[in-house]
Amino acid sequence: MSHKTTKPYQRALIGSLILGGSALAAQNAMAAEIAIACGAGDAADYCPIAAQEWAEKTGHSVQVVSTPNSATEKLSLYQQLLGSQSSDIDVLMVDIVWPGMLDDHLVDLSEYLPADATEGFFPALVDNNTVEGRLVAMPWFTDAGLLYYRKDLLEKYGHEVPETWRELTEIATEIQADEREAGNDDFWGYSFQGRAYEGLTCNALEWVASYGGGTIVDSEGEVTIDNPQAAAALDLAASWIGTIAPEGALNHTEEETRGIFQSGNALFLRNWPYVWSLANGEGSAVAGKIGMTALPHGPEGESKATLGGWNFSVSRYSEHPALAADLVAFITSREQQKAHAIQMGMNPTIEALYQDEEVLASNPSMSELYETLTNGVPRPATATGDAYARVSNAFFNRTHQVLSGELDGASAVQQLGRELERLGRRGW
Repeated sequence: MSHKTTKPYQRALIGSLILGGSALAAQNAMAAEIAIACGAGDAADYCPIAAQEWAEKTGHSVQVVSTPNSATEKLSLYQQLLGSQSSDIDVLMVDIVWPGMLDDHLVDLSEYLPADATEGFFPALVDNNTVEGRLVAMPWFTDAGLLYYRKDLLEKYGHEVPETWRELTEIATEIQADEREAGNDDFWGYSFQGRAYEGLTCNALEWVASYGGGTIVDSEGEVTIDNPQAAAALDLAASWIGTIAPEGALNHTEEETRGIFQSGNALFLRNWPYVWSLANGEGSAVAGKIGMTALPHGPEGESKATLGGWNFSVSRYSEHPALAADLVAFITSREQQKAHAIQMGMNPTIEALYQDEEVLASNPSMSELYETLTNGVPRPATATGDAYARVSNAFFNRTHQVLSGELDGASAVQQLGRELERLGRRGW
């Protein structure tokens, strides 16, 4: 690239690996170099592999840019680079909640890709990545919240998998008492992510949405959280602390909760799909004893799982936006997503791959995920744009106050509603 605007703080954060179609490039005087931020820059990750394939195929070269592991630090780096209109990175790997925050700095991919480019992708993911009619990111891999359970213990005590949160509460209470009476004093009925952070937003959105309480802020930007269903969902969750979930759940993230479940000390676990292979792996106390299913729902609602995952975008400041968009289309293509699923166990964003025999042979749990992903609920990041971080922060902090007994559900959603209305009036 001919003119760079890299600043010292950027150089300190960015490392890179050059991948190239050198043989083809030597024959092609017009070959360009495309810089792609693949995540943490781990050469074992699939993104550099796919980027290399594109380079060999097209005769261009690819610079793989290393970024921080922390999503918060990665977003900060992106905001600094894009805010300075740097051309250092052409393609960015972006979290599912970032398109609305970064859209002013991202190209409309529909200007460079075929009209059917998003055909076959989960509609909710395409909608999430479309901001004011502009397709600013292509979905790469996805996640959704799931319920893990001990098959052996449900069978032992004569219970079916719970369909509602109330059923989960009752079954967890009973089996926890029985297991403790049998000598496991460390056993808990339910393990979930209760720390005041983005993971609690994911959990609480699932509770509220599955109770028919909406999605905090709807797709039109209207605040919807102040309603009786949302309050009831939060109150039920608060009843778990110190009863079927440990007091420590108030500070638990994904890995603490996985540890409890994988060591054999929980009946139910809410977590992401990555847990399946680890909990069934060598050395796991529950290997071969667990099941995975959709999360429960409220008395009149339906199961809802918060969507997670990562996408690819093209910077508005790229010197080669058409080539960058072509690289995005290549990495997110069916062929590459299939390889990513088989080799790395990641969940595709193309629906048909959940019926692909080779994908299912590599990971049979993929078929269990399909319905969950189809009914997945995105966080209100697209509707709230730059304000999403403040919206999520307000939501998880109020939810944490309910879990810790400082507020009841009705007071929390009323206060949260007023707080978000003030934010919204200043413009999402």
